[in-house]
Amino acid sequence: MKKVYVRVLAEFDENGMILPRSIRWEDGRRFTVDEVADVRPAASTKVGGSGMRYACRIAGKYVYLFRDRSRWFMEGK
Repeated sequence: MKKVYVRVLAEFDENGMILPRSIRWEDGRRFTVDEVADVRPAASTKVGGSGMRYACRIAGKYVYLFRDRSRWFMEGK
């Protein structure tokens, strides 16, 4: 597994919470975030690093998206 930094399109809700809406993978493919199920401070046990962990549903599958200060990353193969 490796840490993959991704480009994220996000919006702020009325309470100031950051909500990711789409991600662009390292090869340029874009994926829509269908749902953000959970947000909490957590560490990635697979690739290291920590920050806010977003449990997101993308294309019917739940994945973790991490925001480490100003950068976003995911756990890649």
